[in-house]
Amino acid sequence: MEQQFDLTIIWAGIIGFGLMMYVLMDGFDLGQGILFPFAPDEKARDTMMNSVAPVWDGNETWLVLGGAGLLAAFPLVYSIFLPALYIGVFLLLAGLIFRGVAFEFRFKAKTSKHLWSWSFAVGSTVAAFAQGAVVGAYIQGFETEGFVYSGGALDWLTPFTVITGLGLVAGYALLGSTWLIMKTEGAVQDWAYKITPRLLAGLLSVFTIVCIYTPFIDETVKTRWFDNISIIWILPALALYCSFVVLRSVKKRQDGMPFVASMGIFLFSYLGLLVSKWPYIVPPNFTIYDAASSYNSQLFLLLGFLFVIPIVLAYTSWTYWVFRGKVKEGGYH
Repeated sequence: MEQQFDLTIIWAGIIGFGLMMYVLMDGFDLGQGILFPFAPDEKARDTMMNSVAPVWDGNETWLVLGGAGLLAAFPLVYSIFLPALYIGVFLLLAGLIFRGVAFEFRFKAKTSKHLWSWSFAVGSTVAAFAQGAVVGAYIQGFETEGFVYSGGALDWLTPFTVITGLGLVAGYALLGSTWLIMKTEGAVQDWAYKITPRLLAGLLSVFTIVCIYTPFIDETVKTRWFDNISIIWILPALALYCSFVVLRSVKKRQDGMPFVASMGIFLFSYLGLLVSKWPYIVPPNFTIYDAASSYNSQLFLLLGFLFVIPIVLAYTSWTYWVFRGKVKEGGYH
């Protein structure tokens, strides 16, 4: 059986799928928080929160699933990533917790509603920035000696990771604005149509900087990109095409296509990152096979995950189907 199935590849696929689902599913509700300070008025903010209220907590299930799977299947990743990214991961989790508390309390607050609005915005922005900075740190790579991280606590924080952090903030805000286009009507939808091209421009600016800078910090990526230029560059080309679709559909004032195309930008960018780094899970030294746990451990845990993933998919699909309508004042209709 061990010779028939490469469980390390299967686990890499499961974790990659879980993280991508988290980015797509939780990105747009983090985007609501990022956009909160710029909303036209308090009534618009109420509509924004109502648009994600039925789904936001379930979206974060994918982060838990991906994180738990990563610890179980690739323990070396945790032993290097956590010492390298303690501060970044702390900011990520603190932001998610802060926004979660603010989300619940804002619905009940009377005199302090504006404070919880700002808390929701700050928590969402910090969480998004931290995620982008962690991705930038992954692209840069990690200093190791043997199987131990040997760098400093702030080595992850560089101009490049600040750019990737701000880029993901703009990207999540884009998902948030296109979600509002799809789920709202009237003044809120008009405002979302107006800001979407600006957010797309910000995201594409960071996308360009990352594409230019990455080959200079990773020789493996440079070789892979330019030795396979006819194949590798299909993915960024598809991401750019999705960007064009966003602009065209916004101009035509279509409801659903801007959100679908925005998700396409993230999907093809994510696949481009995976293809560029494969099979390194802790760049520049360790592959998925170096970081993998034992075969028996992977097999035992795989049985549980194969039971859980269909349940999570079914729950997610059911929630989005039930709340597929437009959001109006007071909730879904």
